[in-house]
Amino acid sequence: QVQLVESGGGLVQPGGSLRLSCAASGSIFSINSMGWYRQAPGKPGKERELVAVITSGGSTNYADSVKGRFTISRDNAKNTVYLQMNSLKPEDTAVYYCNANVNTDTHIGMECWGKGTLVTVSS
Repeated sequence: QVQLVESGGGLVQPGGSLRLSCAASGSIFSINSMGWYRQAPGKPGKERELVAVITSGGSTNYADSVKGRFTISRDNAKNTVYLQMNSLKPEDTAVYYCNANVNTDTHIGMECWGKGTLVTVSS
């Protein structure tokens, strides 16, 4: 079993910053990509959208809406991924989910998800 635990969400004013963290634990052999997705609250029909992803080698990809404002990073020794969010806007309000593509002793490329952390941007 693999668990992903997010932290760092909360309420912030427009223009403010937050840093999300996600630690993976369990029967992990190695982790391929790690990333963050988000889903706006109260909009169940809207799909969960990719925010940012980082490979094991450090290559990154961002949604156009967050480029220049958000930075994803990871600490491979700690199996942890971070999302530094600056210049936050009300439209960034969402539940942010951590994702990891994990290799275990029984699975290759298993998709794992955290339970989500709420980020609210409001004055």
